[in-house]
Amino acid sequence: MTIAIESAEEEAEIVQQLRQGRSAIESELAKVIIGQQDVIEQLIISLFAGGHCLITGAPGLAKTLLVSSVAKIFHLDFQRIQFTPDLMPADITGTEILEDLGDGRRAMKFVRGPIFGNVILADEINRTPPKTQAALLEAMQEHQVTAAGSRHPLPEPFFVLATQNPIEMEGTYPLPEAQLDRFLFNVLIDYLPHEDELAVVMQTTSKKAEPIQPLFTGVDVLKFQEVVRRVPIAKEVASYAVQLAAATRPNREGSLDFINQWVTWGAGTRAAQTLVLGAKARALLNGHSHVSLEDIRALAKPTLRHRVLLGYKAEAEGITVDQTIQRLLDTTLA
Repeated sequence: MTIAIESAEEEAEIVQQLRQGRSAIESELAKVIIGQQDVIEQLIISLFAGGHCLITGAPGLAKTLLVSSVAKIFHLDFQRIQFTPDLMPADITGTEILEDLGDGRRAMKFVRGPIFGNVILADEINRTPPKTQAALLEAMQEHQVTAAGSRHPLPEPFFVLATQNPIEMEGTYPLPEAQLDRFLFNVLIDYLPHEDELAVVMQTTSKKAEPIQPLFTGVDVLKFQEVVRRVPIAKEVASYAVQLAAATRPNREGSLDFINQWVTWGAGTRAAQTLVLGAKARALLNGHSHVSLEDIRALAKPTLRHRVLLGYKAEAEGITVDQTIQRLLDTTLA
């Protein structure tokens, strides 16, 4: 679903609303979230670019609080799904039941699951087996659910904001690569610096947080997504995004030596699309009229870290995916 923008004046108004919206969102989130500015920026970019977002971090770092607070800012239907080992696909998408029509006849009726919302918080998504994780695949890609041969469109806008614990922790199931690729960004949330952590402790133990106020409607979000796509980008800048994604692929002509040694599987074309679309949203939010190379490079890590699979040699040498991407950025120049 898209929103038609009739004139240049209307587009300019939407752009101004979007840029002011960033400050308003940050002000609302400051009521409950301290620090984590990079995480908040990447989450906002993901929403305005129209993509899903995966937030990775240890328990107790306010991942769920951040996502639920962002959802409250948007006047949208919010659904939370707590992923557990015994969760079944039908618990997410819905199921058909036999309904008594009251005249002696019966018929099958589809009962919608919690996936039928605008903002879906998939909490601890990697604590459920792959069979259940896969229930989100069609919804995330096609914005629909197919049950018993019938197609059920999801409401628009539709976002999946998922949290996951590090895969090294007990009771986690790694997300399949096909599902990871459907997330626009994989955002890492880390421990706070001492001063920020102290502020969190003081604030949360002395008073209740102020309620989050809704700022935008679903129509606003759809308009934001439309103007983001209209941001101009030079062919050379888009070419750099394609070059960066292609450079992650090992054992190809021109592949870098460290990529061949460390990487088992590189990023696909969707990574280049994500870099360009995310860079457009970032440029617009920062008050720029077009996409720059800096916009592309700034989003390389959240775009690529879940799309690049490292091999045993990198693991043996203690190399992380972020270190690999940083070396790639240092090596791959426009």
